[in-house]
Order: sequence, then C-alpha cells, then structure tokens
Amino acid sequence: MAIYLRKRDKVVVWPIYFNSKVSRSYGRKVPLSLSVEDPKLEEVVEAARKAGFNPITEVDKAYPKMWWILVEKRASKTKILKEIALALKEIRRKKGRSS
Repeated sequence: MAIYLRKRDKVVVWPIYFNSKVSRSYGRKVPLSLSVEDPKLEEVVEAARKAGFNPITEVDKAYPKMWWILVEKRASKTKILKEIALALKEIRRKKGRSS
C-alpha cells in the first residue's frame, strides 16, 4: 500500500466517502444528495469504471477492516469523488428498478 499511496498520480477512494449513514466529520466526503446507503466495494469499483477511471483494488489488504480502491488522478480529489458518486447513484437507481 505504501508504494501506491506515495504515487501522486493515484487517489485512494474509500467506500465510506459515499455512505449516507456517515456524517462528514466521520468520513463522508460527498454531499448527502450524492451519497448512498452502505456502498459496497464492488459498487464503488463499478462506479469508478463507469466514470471512466481505471480502478485498482487490493482485496488482500485491508485497513481498518475495509478495502479501498485506487484511481488515476486526473482532476482534484473532490471532482473525482463527485464523478464516482454520480455513477454510483446511477447504478443504485438501475438496481432499484430491476429489483
């Protein structure tokens, strides 16, 4: 992990950044309007792909009991997270219709 975190061309994305059950002070990074309830790692990876990023997941490593993904840094972290959040909302909306 340390190798990836030192690279300035990657951004670490944690699923908690998109969790509507979590306050900003406890780790949510996107507005409530863009957040979803209990996002799964697979959903965040799918959303990152849909947003045009090439996510890297290291599921054999976890800290603290939660996985992260790495995406290329092509804009500010805030913009990256908003793009992924929009894709995640779209994925959830489609799942809601098909369920």
